[in-house]
Amino acid sequence: MSMSKILVVGGTGYIGKRIVKASLAQGHPTYILMRREIGFDIEKVQMLLSFKKQGARLVEGSFSDHQSLVDAVKQVDVVICTISGVLYRSHNILLQLKLIDAIKEAGNIKRFLPSEFGMDLSRMGHALDLGQETFDKMNIRKAIEEAGIPYTYISANCLGSYFVRNLSQLDSLMPPKDRVYIYGDGNRKVVFNDEDDVATYTVRTFDDPRMLNKTLYIRPQENILTHNQLVETWEKLNNKTLEKVHISAQGFLASMKDVDIALQGAVARIYHIYYEGCLMNFEIGEGGGEASKLYPDVRYTRVHEYLQRDL
Repeated sequence: MSMSKILVVGGTGYIGKRIVKASLAQGHPTYILMRREIGFDIEKVQMLLSFKKQGARLVEGSFSDHQSLVDAVKQVDVVICTISGVLYRSHNILLQLKLIDAIKEAGNIKRFLPSEFGMDLSRMGHALDLGQETFDKMNIRKAIEEAGIPYTYISANCLGSYFVRNLSQLDSLMPPKDRVYIYGDGNRKVVFNDEDDVATYTVRTFDDPRMLNKTLYIRPQENILTHNQLVETWEKLNNKTLEKVHISAQGFLASMKDVDIALQGAVARIYHIYYEGCLMNFEIGEGGGEASKLYPDVRYTRVHEYLQRDL
């Protein structure tokens, strides 16, 4: 059976560039939407040209030109969008409504994967107001399902660069040197994933009928740790004990009032993850599948291996 042709929208971004690499590595004919808005961003242009050398095909298009999106979509079988959904980068999630319109008109797409790659927001109806910008993703889901577009949603949980390397601290993306803040008692279970593994698992769903109109939960067993266990793992690797300061839920919520609006969504997610345990407080039912069980041949990166990169 021939492999599906893939269109990556957002192929130069944090997750998108990894999706492109994984798609090429797994043998998919891979197309990247080369948006006209890229302008003189030389780093993105160079990345696109590098992908072209590796076999990717560049397709010109723009969210401001509906026909260009339709023309791009008609060339492939699967569309995956990885444009940014967080305010402190660039919140473009609702642009996907234009992509959905193009997919509807083209009529040939057998799978659409919208930009998600975090917690499963369908389980977060009670979420804090400070994190409401992330719920644009639910509006995208609604539009996809109302249009009858075949889909797969990706719940990648906590990405390593934002949650592992810095031991989930809010003031830096680098490991703390002397003191670490622990959220609550530090015993809620959390799921951590390497970004390249997320891309590998995501690409595996493209031609997998088991994941049609379902959510892929990336929950590899050995990467389910508490905050305490994450810190202890780093301490053992680094041969150094950190001072631990526990922050109560009340104290954390009080501190959120002074957070810059661009970071409020990220702070709210920390609360739901570490104080409520939202990543592991439910069983995966018939509406989803767990990545490491579906694709046991994928050798995923363990948390301790991720942390070793910073020694």
